[in-house]
Amino acid sequence: MRIDYNQVAPNGAKALGGVYGYVLQSGLPTELVDLVYLRISQINNCAYCLDMHTRDLIKLGVKIEKIALVQAWEEGGSLFSEAERAALAWAESVTRVADTGVPDSAYKAARAVFDEKQLVDLTIAISLMNSYNRMAISFRSTPQAVREN
Repeated sequence: MRIDYNQVAPNGAKALGGVYGYVLQSGLPTELVDLVYLRISQINNCAYCLDMHTRDLIKLGVKIEKIALVQAWEEGGSLFSEAERAALAWAESVTRVADTGVPDSAYKAARAVFDEKQLVDLTIAISLMNSYNRMAISFRSTPQAVREN
């Protein structure tokens, strides 16, 4: 670990935690949010968050087959609900904003499934996970799997 950002900037870490708390109480399904967090962490190649969100999904009782296919969710068929597919597609577009520009087609597809509040809350969750990924990668947070090894 380069810097323990939670110790160096506890108020900043607390602010991120406040956003995390908001997402938890937003009404979005926990499994959907954790699937989105996992997918974003895959895109950003964040080992710390990949480890954490995989463990979270397992604790929720999500089958390993579904977790294994998050990266290829479009081929996952009925393993993923309509809302999960819409959330994962939106998460990919928003996470890759520099490449996608989050086109109107992505917005329309997400709005076909989510109401305005849900989509704003989902986008807050996506933004938060991208922030956490950048913190963990930049300061080399050690994944639990590595600490246990």
